[in-house]
Amino acid sequence: MGNIGWPELLGLLLLALLLFGAKRLPEIGRSLGSGMREFKDSVSGVKQDMTVDTTPAELPPPAADTASVAPREHDTV
Repeated sequence: MGNIGWPELLGLLLLALLLFGAKRLPEIGRSLGSGMREFKDSVSGVKQDMTVDTTPAELPPPAADTASVAPREHDTV
């Protein structure tokens, strides 16, 4: 039960590739990295706001072109 060398690491990588597939390995690595980062931040007491503003930019108001809009049936009396 000693040191882990290159052959062991390569074997673990091949085993992970066989178990999860090539498409899932980047997702697993990304989520593992973010989990480790969150754990480190919570242990060290660092509070970092990583929220992303997803609100869309303001759009200009729609053109008030009422002349080309035909009245709908339920709008007429």
